[in-house]
Amino acid sequence: MRASAQERRDSVVRAAVTEFVKGGLHGTPTAAIALRVGVSQPYLFRLFPGKRALFTAATIRSFECSAAVYAHAARDLRGAAALEAMTRSRDVLLGENGVLLMRLQAVTAAASGADPALASVVRGRWSRLWDLVQERSGAPSSALSAFFADEALVTVRESLAARDAG
Repeated sequence: MRASAQERRDSVVRAAVTEFVKGGLHGTPTAAIALRVGVSQPYLFRLFPGKRALFTAATIRSFECSAAVYAHAARDLRGAAALEAMTRSRDVLLGENGVLLMRLQAVTAAASGADPALASVVRGRWSRLWDLVQERSGAPSSALSAFFADEALVTVRESLAARDAG
């Protein structure tokens, strides 16, 4: 049975996350993404108009995956129990094919200032993720800052450990 266009787009975005985690926006050739997913480069560009569009799709996927994992972890919990459950769920995100590392790459690319549209996407997705964690936990800004700061440190530590192992 043939995959739908949306299924093909999804598999390209998953492959893009894996490749962008390794090389970032500028260091990742689209040929590597096409090879990973088993399509030609011209076909890749029929699905996405360019490398930045694919990077943006991978960025959005990483934030959506994070939100889904955190929402699932918190389920019907509230308060400190919800925040603790979301903290424990980070292991899932770390094992989720580079989701947290993709977010780190997205922030790095957005912070460069070279692509205001990407920066807008990253800011918007961060805001949504912040709001989700705040809504589920009811935590004050200081606790949310600590939650996301810890997440950033865990992500950087994991990234460096992966580089050392590779």
